[in-house]
Amino acid sequence: MKKNLIILSFLLSGIPAAFSQLNFGIKAGYTSTLDMSNISSVATGGYDLNSVKNEVNTDFHIGGFGRFAVKRIYIQPELLYNIGKKQYAITMQDITSNTPVTYDKLITLSTIDIPIMIGYKILDLKLVNIRAYAGPKFRFNAGSSMDFKNITGGALTAADFKKDVKSSQVGLETGIGVDVLMFTLDARYSLIQDMYQTKIKSETIDNLPLSNLIISLGVKF
Repeated sequence: MKKNLIILSFLLSGIPAAFSQLNFGIKAGYTSTLDMSNISSVATGGYDLNSVKNEVNTDFHIGGFGRFAVKRIYIQPELLYNIGKKQYAITMQDITSNTPVTYDKLITLSTIDIPIMIGYKILDLKLVNIRAYAGPKFRFNAGSSMDFKNITGGALTAADFKKDVKSSQVGLETGIGVDVLMFTLDARYSLIQDMYQTKIKSETIDNLPLSNLIISLGVKF
């Protein structure tokens, strides 16, 4: 965690001095559990409008941002509080009994996210602009929890599964955005290594990427 904080402080320290156009704002939005591993379920109907409705009350983010620009190029650091829930169905091989084991890994997310987006205004008009951007995201645990349920097969029980919740992690984000007057709309894809590992004894048995489709609406001041 200390290493990530040092890198983050270094990146943020030089931003304001290098850019001339400054904006600040607030934003909030929806963080979907739709990631690359379940995009196929959209085609089959496994992830539909009802799935979104079930998640929208528990998966969201809120926070603020700054935008520092020179002409069409800008840097946008953000400070966001993110909460949500994710559930994975996992199958593994129990080496003690040589039989497959399935279980549900449930994660309740509570994190502080600090993305630092480097962007380019594809369309830069007085009232409207369209942006494309990418950059690192620093994530810090803010009270997340993890649980295991529906364990079947093999000789394992819930007591055999050990939770390893990392204090921080670094990921990547990329997306597009539209500004109309003082309003800003963003759609981005976030890829970050799993902060919520499962271990049996000292061996990590799953380390799934925690990826999200993120939609947010903001207001610039």
